[in-house]
Amino acid sequence: MKTKLLSLFLLLTTATLALADPGTIRGTIKDAKTKEALIGASVLIEGTQIGAAADVDGSFTLTNVPVGNHKIIISFVSYQTKEIPNVRVESGNTTVIDTELDEEGKALQEVVVRAARATNTEVAVISEIKQLKPIAVGISAQQIQKSQDRDAAAAIRRVPGVSVVDNRFVMIRGLGSRYNAVLINDVITPSSEVDTRSFSFDLVPSNIIDRMIVYKSGSAESPGDFAGGIIKIYTKRRPDQNFTEGAATIGYRNNTTFQTVQTHTRSGANWLGLWGKDQMLSSAFPKRSADFNKLENIERAGYGRLLPNSWALKNVNVAPDMRFALNMGRRFDIGNVAVSNLTNINYSLTNQRAEIGLNLYQNGLTANDVFEKYTDSNYARQSRVGVLHNWTFRFSPVFNLEWKTLFNQMGSTETVIRNGQKVVDATDELSYSERFENRSIVTTQVSGDHKLNDLTKLNWIAGYGYTGRWEPDWKRMRFQRETGATGSDGSPAPFRAVVPTDPNPIDLGRFFSKLHERVLTLAVNGEHAFGNPTDREPNKIRFGVYGERKDRDYSARFYGYNSVGSLAIFAGNLGSIFAPENVTGQNGGLTIKDGTKDLDSYQGINNYYAAYLSGDVYFGTKASLTIGFRGEFNNQQLHSVVVNEKKELVNNKLFIPLPSLNFTYKITDRQNLRLAYSSTLNRAEFRELAPFSYFDFNLLADIRGNTSLKTAKIQNLDAKWEFYPSTNELISVTAFYKHFKDPIESFLLPTGNGLAYTFINAGSAQNYGVELEVRKGFQEASSSFLQNITLVGNASLIKSTVNLGDVVTGPDLGGLIQNYNLAGITDKKRPMANQSPYLVNAGVYYADPHSNWQWNVLYNVFGQRIFTVGNMENPTVYEMPRNVVDLNISKKFRNQIEIRLGIQDILNQPVRFSQDFNRDGKIGKDVTSQTANADQDIRKFKRGSYFTLTGVYTFGKRTVIP
Repeated sequence: MKTKLLSLFLLLTTATLALADPGTIRGTIKDAKTKEALIGASVLIEGTQIGAAADVDGSFTLTNVPVGNHKIIISFVSYQTKEIPNVRVESGNTTVIDTELDEEGKALQEVVVRAARATNTEVAVISEIKQLKPIAVGISAQQIQKSQDRDAAAAIRRVPGVSVVDNRFVMIRGLGSRYNAVLINDVITPSSEVDTRSFSFDLVPSNIIDRMIVYKSGSAESPGDFAGGIIKIYTKRRPDQNFTEGAATIGYRNNTTFQTVQTHTRSGANWLGLWGKDQMLSSAFPKRSADFNKLENIERAGYGRLLPNSWALKNVNVAPDMRFALNMGRRFDIGNVAVSNLTNINYSLTNQRAEIGLNLYQNGLTANDVFEKYTDSNYARQSRVGVLHNWTFRFSPVFNLEWKTLFNQMGSTETVIRNGQKVVDATDELSYSERFENRSIVTTQVSGDHKLNDLTKLNWIAGYGYTGRWEPDWKRMRFQRETGATGSDGSPAPFRAVVPTDPNPIDLGRFFSKLHERVLTLAVNGEHAFGNPTDREPNKIRFGVYGERKDRDYSARFYGYNSVGSLAIFAGNLGSIFAPENVTGQNGGLTIKDGTKDLDSYQGINNYYAAYLSGDVYFGTKASLTIGFRGEFNNQQLHSVVVNEKKELVNNKLFIPLPSLNFTYKITDRQNLRLAYSSTLNRAEFRELAPFSYFDFNLLADIRGNTSLKTAKIQNLDAKWEFYPSTNELISVTAFYKHFKDPIESFLLPTGNGLAYTFINAGSAQNYGVELEVRKGFQEASSSFLQNITLVGNASLIKSTVNLGDVVTGPDLGGLIQNYNLAGITDKKRPMANQSPYLVNAGVYYADPHSNWQWNVLYNVFGQRIFTVGNMENPTVYEMPRNVVDLNISKKFRNQIEIRLGIQDILNQPVRFSQDFNRDGKIGKDVTSQTANADQDIRKFKRGSYFTLTGVYTFGKRTVIP
């Protein structure tokens, strides 16, 4: 199939080649002193109407230039105008002019000239996307500021074909986060999650972002492990001038702020996402459960008393959300070295409360036959500290050195009180989950840019990344009583704790886990141009190598309480049951058991090496073809200590060649046609391979890895038409097709009780669709109001199909790998998990440069997508569409003060997860009917509309917006 696709692509490429124009002049315009690009400099051929403005690189192109000698006039505000006579243009050739402008002897008043290259404006991002060889879309810091998006997760959902899951995980073209690669400053980021291959985009605050570019097609320069897209986040590099800026935000959320909630307490600096030593498991505990459980009840109870009695809940009144930011920029010289620094410090403390309806059904012949029904009172408080610290050293116009560091720490304190009934057993249920999670991510990198000569450039990046995730002392407890039972006085009977004989993840217990992941990265990239650049468009080659070493250590411990003899205290309150005087190990008291398995801890090593070579071939001035080849070698190892011996669970060594083609045809100066082909892959993550079993309390589901997973291979075809009516306008239509071999999918194990998920390789899959993007301004309108309006919109239609085949390979409940014959177990064909059939984003932006008023209205919706895969016993659960509308208003005063008002999720439609009872692949509107055609709500809640008020103050005068 690959050969046919390549042949078809080359045929299309050959058919679209065209003759060159009479002649072309191109070049760059820079500041004579700083060597920086002069964006917007005017270039004109004297005596003609042929002219252009320099783009983000200071580059310009004049096409359809008559053959002969011409005088070129170059001008820019506050710079001396330059005339270049006798510029010769030959038929079919390109003449190159690289020149510099000198500043005027006397600076103009009230004019600020930005010598630094701007990359964070809407015009700059559009220009960058236009010049890229692969198919890409993006969003600028300027647009993010207008939208008042708080983090990268909120900002990136404005991009075509992108949706966000759980307010932090990104899906591109309907494909889950596992199919996306994320890079920060061109270095692959580590996964921020333990259970899935995902990067949590809410870790990156929006005010440190320079721009985000989403690559939809592959290239030799980009990582090969993707199918949906490659997201490159670029943090701010250097300031235009010295400044200090402070911002404070207060937030109010419906159904949360000023409400009284129940939460658990944690020692330590929770407001910084930290915890006390008493929450850490003492090193005195035996390392293996077999050794621990051999001890007598009294000895094990002694260890139990080392665990703090921190079960009691308290009532608190939820305060408004608070966010603070401090931004500083400095530029100075050390000898002949130009130095700049950009520092950003962020802190936030936010709250979220929700009343979540949770229903489980019998799933027999009768619709809405309830098995269990609950209401979860969920309250979470999150804190985040973020620091960006970037240094730039300009040693000369041909050598730059940068040091970039990004640190984020997040802490989440979540309390869930589950109240309801287990209808099938006629019991009332009362459960508690008291969880604290801390995540720390650090990335630091040193990079250098070298211009070896006019034809050759070289850059390198050396980076280190660390991810830490801790769950210290996650406490869970379940109480039960007979439905309708009463005491001797006629009042409802008291609840009693459910005490299992052996520890399990649902009932009485305490869970501890920690993860440490370290990543070392080295990348070297080069570019060389061939031929005489003053004569014609130069052909170029790009080459490079990328190396990464990743080490992960994960460990988990789980302890459950047991009663010794009859225990009346289990009818007591939550705070008194586990007092030290009750944990005695004697008759009438408590003791503990270790429910940990050896495989609950693992060590992972991943060595990843890649090398690439790509070249540009120009067919006149209209058409270019980029041919690339990337080779990737990956060695993935997983180990665990079993009975004090190190056991190898996984050792996968694989080399995969990854060819790519990117063809661009310039229909006109403002229209391009792009065609792309790439071969990519998708590797399993450590957690998907590890046989460790993890219990998701909120979903009542068990999740375990599969050591037999294989690497998926993907073939990608893309075609895009793009039209740029002006520098900040865009219309584009993109079609794509993807074919997967051995795609990694979620699989619901056929168990008689409960939900247990694993990961499997399906036989094949395909994904295809079309995307539309429009950005429209009204600069030529007679109305000043319309001149200040910009319309932005994008929509995607997507279809996918997974063919599981007849047999899949995965673990059983005991962890033994086996083959599952799918006949009578599940559907062999279905949509891909998490794939949305449609996505729509729209926005109206208004900006008045005279009054400094800005406002925008934004809209987002996605189509129903599979949230959890089902089988014949348990129907598939879909996440349902919800329309989201945001409103943002801002006003600046004297260029030093800015006030912003934001209202997010005005409609406050419910978040709804419904199961497909009749298994027709669609969720009907009627979810209450008892007929066989009814579908059923599993989880449903409202997040609440969110109101924010922000004040920004710039110390000293500042006339340039970052």
